[in-house]
Amino acid sequence: DTVLALRDPLGIKPLCIGEIDSGFMVASESVAIDTLNGKLIRDVKPGELIVIRNGEMKSYQLARSTRPAHCIFEYIYFARPDSIMDGRLIYDVRVNIGSNLAREHPACADTVTPIPDSGITLAVGYHQRSGISYRECLMKNRYIGRTFIMPDQNMRETAVRLKMNTIRPNIEGHKLILVDDSIVRGTTSRRIVNMVRKAGAKEVHVRIGSPPILAPCYLGIDMASRDELIAAHKTVAGVEAVIEADSLGYVSHEGLVDAVGIPKENLCMGCLTGLYPVQIPGEKCLAEQTRLSEYLDSDS
Repeated sequence: DTVLALRDPLGIKPLCIGEIDSGFMVASESVAIDTLNGKLIRDVKPGELIVIRNGEMKSYQLARSTRPAHCIFEYIYFARPDSIMDGRLIYDVRVNIGSNLAREHPACADTVTPIPDSGITLAVGYHQRSGISYRECLMKNRYIGRTFIMPDQNMRETAVRLKMNTIRPNIEGHKLILVDDSIVRGTTSRRIVNMVRKAGAKEVHVRIGSPPILAPCYLGIDMASRDELIAAHKTVAGVEAVIEADSLGYVSHEGLVDAVGIPKENLCMGCLTGLYPVQIPGEKCLAEQTRLSEYLDSDS
């Protein structure tokens, strides 16, 4: 007869409270509340326990941390664009990322096009900032799941062939800016670049709405091991050569943080920096690095 909802003390993963049918509900994303015609009340605070019993809701702050560590990849990729997370509409965040990406990595091209679906909102921001025409050049099969989390390379490559089809009249003779959320292993990006070249693209410039992924995620995302992460072993120029793009640009850490609108110290960026908000065997802990830096500053 009771619902207990507890958000982790660092707020790494999202959780929110909604009002529905004179009662309450909790969900990881606000779109679940929207779907059931509910009303979003607020986010569950990091370390907060919500108790729902007999139509009443009570709150208990069970744990407190010095600062939160919200997962940066929720803003880049995992959350739905229509979700409101920690007070921010994800759609707006991604448009801002695309805008900063256009400012940092312009390109001489005819068309800005997304790699659907995760690149769509980023491409809108790039288009708005650059003034280059936006046009869909790839059509997605909606019945194929996320490819980068598939365990086998053959499965991933087959899924890409099933997942994407080119719109040749929108590509032929054009210089394209392909916008996507991230590059994990590089194999999917290379295959897509080759697809649009075969469809007649004159040039293919790839723009990515996250900095290079250098380290694995241990805190909720089944991404890849460090050995599989292409950016962990290659420079940007090296990745550019592997995916066979005419140019490659990643949004900077500063551009990403600015777009999210949350201070860098309140975000978990472990997959992008190799510094994690909690102790993980064999990895560097952000808190330990911060304490060391503070010690060295005070010593000087």
